[in-house]
Amino acid sequence: MVAFKQVDVFTLVPFKGNPVAVIIDASKLTTNDMKSIANWTNLSETTFVIPPTNPLIADYKVRIFVPSGEELPFAGHPTIGTAFALLESGIIKPKNGKLVQECLAGLINLTVTKNNDNIYEILFQLPDPIITKLNDDQIIEIENILGSPINRLMTPSIVNVGPKWLVVNLKDAKSVIDANPNFTDLMNHDKKLGLSGLCIFGFYDSNNIEVRSFAPSCGVNEDPVCGSGNGSVTSLIRAYYDKSLDNPVFLNSTQGKVLGRDGHINLQFTKDKILIGGHAVTCIEGNINI
Repeated sequence: MVAFKQVDVFTLVPFKGNPVAVIIDASKLTTNDMKSIANWTNLSETTFVIPPTNPLIADYKVRIFVPSGEELPFAGHPTIGTAFALLESGIIKPKNGKLVQECLAGLINLTVTKNNDNIYEILFQLPDPIITKLNDDQIIEIENILGSPINRLMTPSIVNVGPKWLVVNLKDAKSVIDANPNFTDLMNHDKKLGLSGLCIFGFYDSNNIEVRSFAPSCGVNEDPVCGSGNGSVTSLIRAYYDKSLDNPVFLNSTQGKVLGRDGHINLQFTKDKILIGGHAVTCIEGNINI
């Protein structure tokens, strides 16, 4: 028997965010056990908490699997959901409002605040992004897969933050909601380039964006609300930001409308770092027999 929570992330309203399955103590599970459980939960990600390599540096270590059995080096909403599950269970406590998560991508710094209603907001610092622009032929190919015109003033780019997302800016938020990609072609495209998936975004106004994330090669046609995807979008926006970065820039992202969800992600960036944050709520808890 292993303790289990299913946590809805980027929402305070159950069943409106993006769920992640969290196995609280996976220290006795094999990698094959983890793959089997991730396949069974059939959520975009399932996380497995194990002791950190160095407990003086990290508070816990997490392994992240998708239904297909692939292990991810890092993912956004599983990071927030796992931290929330451990905080709620009393297994970890912040030190001066800080936590450190160990994962395949390295050490991830988290900031934790709790308001007067005992509601946590958890922010993580995105790993330093590596941005690679697409060439014209590649842009035309992804435009055909999307069936939507692309804003070429912000060149579509592969953003590597552990997961590798292709980030594409469309005309506006409505264009994002209306997009209807060919998932078979997208899956083949992503496998060819070794991508986790495609993130598209459009602006409502200068501080509010709509995002959608597609990952058919990982077994998830559309991720309801994606932390690493939003971080990758923020990375591209920052690369084209034409104002001072002496003070933090704040963005509000919404995601999931097409899937009947209502995710809200708090984004901020400076020239030195990108922070992604939000809330979470536990929907299911119990034990898994294994």
